[in-house]
Formats: sequence, C-alpha cells, structure tokens
Amino acid sequence: MKTLAALLIALMIWGLGLLAFTGRVDQSTPAPEPPTADGVVVLTGASNVRLEAATRLLEEGKGKRLLISGVNREATRADVQTVTKAVKPIYDCCVDLGFAAANTVGNARETAEWAKSKGYQSLIVVTADYHMPRSMLELSAAMPGVKLSPYPVKTDLNAHRWWKTSISARRMIVEYCKYLAILGREAFLGLGPKEKAAPSAAKEAS
Repeated sequence: MKTLAALLIALMIWGLGLLAFTGRVDQSTPAPEPPTADGVVVLTGASNVRLEAATRLLEEGKGKRLLISGVNREATRADVQTVTKAVKPIYDCCVDLGFAAANTVGNARETAEWAKSKGYQSLIVVTADYHMPRSMLELSAAMPGVKLSPYPVKTDLNAHRWWKTSISARRMIVEYCKYLAILGREAFLGLGPKEKAAPSAAKEAS
C-alpha cells in the first residue's frame, strides 16, 4: 500500500508539474521586446518563423550579430538567406551559420563557443515557445556567465489546449520529460564537489 501511495503521489506531482510547464509555455507568447544584447542566437527547427523573428531583431539593432545554430549541412548561405528573408547587406556582414549542432545540447555548445569567440556577455535566445524552457537550461549550463534573454516564438502547437490532439499532447509531454531530465542532471551535478574559493588578498599578502 505504501508503494502504491508513493506512486500515486509521484504521478500527482508529475501531473501538476506538467500543467505548470504548459501554462508557462502558453503565457510566454507573444514575447515582449527583449533588451538590447551583444548578440542574437536562433535555434533552428521545423518552422522558419523563428528564423524570421531572429533576423528582425538583428535588423532592429537588438544585437551586433546573429548566430543561426543547427543549420542543415547541405544548406548554402543563399538558401538560409532566402528562408530568413534578411536584407542582404545585413545578412552578409552580420549573420553567422553554425553547422555543428544536431540537438539542443549541440546548440548550447555551439552558441557558447560563438559567444566566447566574440567576447559577448549577453544574448537574445530565439526558439519555439515549447522549446524555450529546455533551451534556456542548456544554454545557461553551457555559459553560466552570459546573460540570456528569451524570445519565444509561437508555433502551431496549441499550448492552451495541448491535450485536444494527440500530436500536441505527445510533443508537450515529451518536451516536459526532457526538461525534467535536464533539471535532474543539473541538480545531480550541483551535488558534486565545489571549486575551492581563491585565497583572500589578506592571506596572499601574509
């Protein structure tokens, strides 16, 4: 009986968490205008809407450069420009394409390397609304010293009534489970040994 009760409690907590997660996604769009940052990064996906949104932010001067992370290796710069609908002078000077990332973890690594190479300390992150919570976790873990401003883009997924279709329900539940997995990973890593603090100036002088 105790095992069954514990299982029911765990399922209830999981279900409440799912509702909180979907509510967060639903309320995240339309996104407010983000603060100006050093750069803009967009994570590619099935929809081109996020690419257009990120390009608009670049053209409005919200960042110095734009990284498109996770570009198909068979795509050319001309192909990507057509998709983004970017103004050619701005596209030619200020858009970088990242071909290495194949998933969200790869996006985070690719973005961290790009930001480090440019000396950027603040980024606007553009991706799908349901993908934003997990993306922010991965990006924050990859570059803890960089300020990240989310700019979620609404998708065809109905986050308000996600349970009404099997496709929306499956996508939201899978995304929520991936999000929990990353939370668990970061919590586990946080239990590890902490780096020793640098000796104080007083001790160094003694």
